[in-house]
Parts: sequence; C-alpha cells; structure tokens
Amino acid sequence: MATLAEVRRLYAQLMAAASGSTDPRLERIFELVPREAFLPAGPWHIRHNGRNVETPGADPAFLYQNTMVVLDAEKGINNGEPFLHAAWIGKAAPRAGDTVTHIGVGTGYYTAILAMLVLPKGRVHGFELEKHLAAKARLNLEPFENAGVIAADAVSRKLPRSDLIYVNAGVVAPPVQWLAALKPGGRMVFPWRPAEKIGFAVLVTNTAAGFSCEPFMPSWFIPCVGASTVGDNDRRPSPSQARRTRSIHVTAECPPDDTATAIFGDVWFSSVALPAAGR
Repeated sequence: MATLAEVRRLYAQLMAAASGSTDPRLERIFELVPREAFLPAGPWHIRHNGRNVETPGADPAFLYQNTMVVLDAEKGINNGEPFLHAAWIGKAAPRAGDTVTHIGVGTGYYTAILAMLVLPKGRVHGFELEKHLAAKARLNLEPFENAGVIAADAVSRKLPRSDLIYVNAGVVAPPVQWLAALKPGGRMVFPWRPAEKIGFAVLVTNTAAGFSCEPFMPSWFIPCVGASTVGDNDRRPSPSQARRTRSIHVTAECPPDDTATAIFGDVWFSSVALPAAGR
C-alpha cells in the first residue's frame, strides 16, 4: 500500500504535468499544501457527472485525485478539480512578489497554492461571498501570513491593484472595475459563461495596446452573483464567435464595431487580436 506521502507526491507530479508550466515551484507547492486541511472532516462527498459519491472513509488519500469535493451541496459550491486549477495557474503564471486577487475562494485551498507561489513579498487578497465559507477560509489560511479573506461581493467594490485576478465563478463579462484593477502586464483568468451552453476559461492580459483575450480551455463554474445576468440589449456570442474572441474593450472608451463577437453593457469582446509589443 502506498503511503500518504507517496500519494501526495504523485498527485503533485500530475498537477505539474497538467499545468503545462516549467516553474519548478509548482510541483513542490502542490505536494506541500495538504488539501484535507481546507475541507470539512471526512468522509467527503465527491461530485462527478451530476452525482455526489461518498468516500468509503476519512483517509486523505481519497482527495488526491482529479475530483471536485462538495463544500455546500445546496448552493452547488465545490472545491474544484485540481487538474483544471493547475492548468489555470500554469497559464496565469503567478510570480514571486505578485499581488493576487482571488474571487470565490471557497475554503481557501487554491488561495493557499497562490499564496505560496507569490512568496516572497507577494500577497493574495481573497473574496468570498458566502460568509460561512469565508470564515472557514480565514481559519484555514492562518498559517499563510500573506493571504487574507473577506466576506464581500467582489463585483460591486473596487479591487486592489493586482498583477493577477483569479476568478472562480462564471461571468458573462468581467466588470469594468476588474479590468481597471489590473496593473500593466497584469493577467486575469476567469470562467466566461456568455450563454448557457458556452463555457471557456479565458486569459486576459493588460497590454500597452489594451486588453488581450485568449479562450484556452472549456470551463464550467457556478454563476457569479452580480456578473452573470444578460441584459435585453446585450449580444451573446455563438460558440464559434466565443472561440474567436481575441480582445476585450470598455464600451465608454471604445464603442463596439463590426468585429464585436459579444456585447455586454460596459464591456464588449472583439475577434481582432491586439498588436504585439514592439510593433
């Protein structure tokens, strides 16, 4: 029988492979941060294909696989699939010293991973709308001195200036204040849900020419309260238009044109890629 240490080591190797990252810290951090410390006491309910399956017992080894673990069954909130988060983190490439804003922290597991990746001198500001989950996250993150969580709505408030905004709830479009919070060169990863049957993880980068946008993998999250409603005058994309999206614009600064793939109030999406730096 494998020991828990061996199981966690294999899990970390798989996370590094899923990330596509060459950052050697990522594998070690996934090995060091215990997933069970951020979850309720076992046995746990694993969410798969619309069903909850209870683990046979409270052995933490059950957690080191690519599974969602239920945090709040009534509201559909889970600790998400590790392979997905590893891919997102690899794409967003958190760096030492970065300021990260994590929206939808749940009970803090991926917040802790991000906090480790931005050491030394980096910091993670966490937002969790559900007060009972925010309270658990604060407790769970006490050993991580560079991470904090507040129970607040991240949609309606001004965010800290950030090198990375990591969003774990589906939005039809990122609020303007999220874009404004990105530092030059800052990145934002979010689940784009512009229509019921369309779901992509999107990487936004604040470049000198504007906000580039790269849909890079399928992704489905529960809706983000306050940022998941489509207005009467909004325009949803087709699946092919969503895949072809390459930039995001603030409507007040640049009205939509015939390159628009989707329009949602203050923000619109375009099929035109921004010019590369130096061109």
